[in-house]
Amino acid sequence: MINTGDTAWLLGSAALVMLMTPGLALFYGGMVRSRSVLNVMMLTFGCLAVVGVIWLLYGYSLAFGNDGFAGLIGNFHYAGLHGLGEATVGPDGHKVPLLAFAAFQLMFAVITVALLAGAVAERARFWPWLVFVVLWVTLVYLPLAHWVFAFDDFAGPGTAGGWLVNKLHALDFAGGTAVEVNSGAAAVALAIVIGRRHGWPKQAVRPHNLPFVMFGAGLLWFGWFGFNAGSALGASGVAATSFVNTTVAAATAVVGWLVVEQIRDGRPTTLGAASGAVAGLVGITPGCGYVEPIGAAAIGLVAGVVCSLAIALKYRFGLDDSLDVLAVHGIGGFAGMLLIGLFASTGANSAGANGLFYGGGLDQLWRQAVATFAALGYSLVVTLVIAWVVHRTLGLRATREAELDGIDEAEHAESAYDLAVQPSRRSLMEGGRP
Repeated sequence: MINTGDTAWLLGSAALVMLMTPGLALFYGGMVRSRSVLNVMMLTFGCLAVVGVIWLLYGYSLAFGNDGFAGLIGNFHYAGLHGLGEATVGPDGHKVPLLAFAAFQLMFAVITVALLAGAVAERARFWPWLVFVVLWVTLVYLPLAHWVFAFDDFAGPGTAGGWLVNKLHALDFAGGTAVEVNSGAAAVALAIVIGRRHGWPKQAVRPHNLPFVMFGAGLLWFGWFGFNAGSALGASGVAATSFVNTTVAAATAVVGWLVVEQIRDGRPTTLGAASGAVAGLVGITPGCGYVEPIGAAAIGLVAGVVCSLAIALKYRFGLDDSLDVLAVHGIGGFAGMLLIGLFASTGANSAGANGLFYGGGLDQLWRQAVATFAALGYSLVVTLVIAWVVHRTLGLRATREAELDGIDEAEHAESAYDLAVQPSRRSLMEGGRP
């Protein structure tokens, strides 16, 4: 029997995660210059369309179908989402339609690749970007999702899932590896291939609309409740734990980020507050269902401080990751994965493990480290190859003239703000004289 309450929670969570992509578009759009805002929003928003088609045709099947090769990838049994209409998943009393789970996981795939737009903001062409999205989701995201989200017996009795969760027994409740570490590593690869923006870092690039940034961060925080608590797949105690941990971690991360800004720069900023919130949400994502609230507070604080300090890395290494995907998502996800090895508690979730601070020793910590480095290495190498091929064949980067004059006009024949002085109705009646 399908549990209608759990099903409603899962579908609502899927809608919340979907809202994160428009929220990310606002967040990114406010951080770039006014001449590039539409382009970065289109790079982000376009992922909803492209990944939706991929998920229908073969994406869900490769991520969650019966393992096809040594725990690395699924099969094509569910191609076209065939056979999901009547199937259910979950323990007795908490069963939900498998199609609802497929919809939920679709939104994870969308937001993960959309995050990468921040690494190439202000200089990526739209159509080559969509080709990159198809290849990246297929060759990078789907295997990693299978590694960490596909449990044994999930696709039916006797079926096999991914190696990180079933053989290594790493803990990753909502995507610290497949989403956060993955996107951070891929952002580095993209930034290497596409190169720096003209004038960077000598020319200061200031956000053109900080209210957009704050509003986008608020939508991301709101949607993240679905991202984390929805991963419990039902309205349960673990979902409540994840919900509370999500808020606590984001709150302490904002405090940590702003304290770093105050000490380093002499004043706190709105951009810092928004970025700190996202850093905390990223940091708690893998452990939200495995740690107690006090552990979540510690993880959020560490993420806020570490991610704020990590912003300087791109200047030190000359890597133009435009909107700091590596610093916030890569470093934040990396820290969150490792901190599970310290703060995990079976008191929060009996299906988890105890970390070092809860009597579990170093056993879970090394498992978390192996999973993190595996995801990082795979994503970095494969993304380098994909980005290089697309850049060399289709021209992923815009021309110098388009970048300097405004990539919005060059790529979309639009501008975000019409600043021209319009003649009044009376002047038009008098022959168009202003």
